[in-house]
Amino acid sequence: MMPKRRSINRPPTGKFTYRHARPMLTADAVVLTELDGKLRVLLVKRKNPPYQGSWALPGGYVNQNEQALEAAKRELAEETHLTRVKLKPIGFFDTPGRDPRGWTVSVVHLGFVAPSKLRQARPGDDACEVTFLPLHTRAGLAFDHARILRYVARWLKAHPDTLAKTSYVS
Repeated sequence: MMPKRRSINRPPTGKFTYRHARPMLTADAVVLTELDGKLRVLLVKRKNPPYQGSWALPGGYVNQNEQALEAAKRELAEETHLTRVKLKPIGFFDTPGRDPRGWTVSVVHLGFVAPSKLRQARPGDDACEVTFLPLHTRAGLAFDHARILRYVARWLKAHPDTLAKTSYVS
């Protein structure tokens, strides 16, 4: 007699552990504005390791039962005090080794802030400084954030209507 096969769609009863490694999910916020006719990106200087003292995109781990978009908004508010920024997921990054703390997959979110809102940005949580640098900034960025910014620049070229619909970006 053949043993009963369990349905692939139903988890087994009792405690379940995975046989395969699972990545940690993170969310990053790429917040842009226009200053002096150029696009600039919001960066935070990291207060803690890894990459302590390096510039990074605001972001962090997605909590259990939290959506990546909500995590991006939460991390943005915690690290920069910027709230009510409309964010849109535009890609994900999953290269092994992108974070020395372990295997992470990051959902990248794009948003825009009016230049008049820049004064509200100030460091909080695990950031010791906040600044807006040119979008083409690459040197000295933490993790794979230079790669993410290259992707964002290409994404914006492929979606020119995104900038056109933003009233405070010419």
